[in-house]
Amino acid sequence: MIAAIDTPFAGLTPDAVLDAAEALGLSPDGRMFALNSYENRVYRLGRLEAEPVVLKFYRAARWSDAQILEEHALAAELVEAELPVAAPLSLGGATLHHHAAFRLAAFPLCPGTAPDLDQPGARELLGRTLARVHAIGARRRFRERPTLDVSAARRARDALRESPLLPDHMRSAYLQASTLLLEGIEAAFQAAAPLPGIRLHGDCHLGNILWQSTGPLFVDLDDCMTGPRIQDLWMFLSGTESEQQRQWREIMDGYDQFGSVEFRELGLIEALRSVRMLHHAAWIAARWADPAFPRAFPWAGEPRYWEGYVGDLRVQCEQLADPPRVG
Repeated sequence: MIAAIDTPFAGLTPDAVLDAAEALGLSPDGRMFALNSYENRVYRLGRLEAEPVVLKFYRAARWSDAQILEEHALAAELVEAELPVAAPLSLGGATLHHHAAFRLAAFPLCPGTAPDLDQPGARELLGRTLARVHAIGARRRFRERPTLDVSAARRARDALRESPLLPDHMRSAYLQASTLLLEGIEAAFQAAAPLPGIRLHGDCHLGNILWQSTGPLFVDLDDCMTGPRIQDLWMFLSGTESEQQRQWREIMDGYDQFGSVEFRELGLIEALRSVRMLHHAAWIAARWADPAFPRAFPWAGEPRYWEGYVGDLRVQCEQLADPPRVG
């Protein structure tokens, strides 16, 4: 059972992908191209006399069917409101399908390019669109999806310190740095409380956006969650303090047209960056038995990576104690 969880896609051969597509009535033409994805497996699939689609095979034991269906329902709700989101196709009256040992969904193949937010008006348009997404997200609540809070960082810290991937000589240093970081994260959340949570994209970064002639199109709601609005905004800020202030103003020029962000949420930016740093390393360690991960992150198998990582955590502790002023 452990091996099956660690290598959930071992049986997902090209023939298995095509068999699943055939079972869904997609009429595959045999053309198939693996798209960039580590947590799940995603393929562009050609079809006979029809437009290509994207097939997403969900990692076993990560989300329940109910959690996946909430993801699909949010995407459908956003599309119904004419928002640019890639939502799963309904095939035979369902969006989530089971075939052999796999769960999968089909999505339309959406055109687009990598975003360039330095183009005139791009950040304002992004902010305006996200505000509309959040307005829909605030209409109701998730019942099954996770909530973003301090416990997510704590679980990541505990998981990594127990992982054999973390070199023994770095365990004490990691524990010290991560514990200090957790204290800062908890303090930031306490200072910002109470904040109402809404349904969010959850992993809103440039890699999950396609840019079209009309603006951004959001893809991959796999990590949608309940949390503060700032979670879908902070990853678009980078650079010096003055650069982040400019970027924030441009985003808010659009966001304020359809929504608002409470000022105290800005105090969570570095805390959320810290949560992501803890989670990303723990995620790689947890998935290391999946052959795709050593191929994609070979440096994680080297002690010097973890030495640098702990150094980055220490720097982030300083950043969290004296964060750049954004708003």
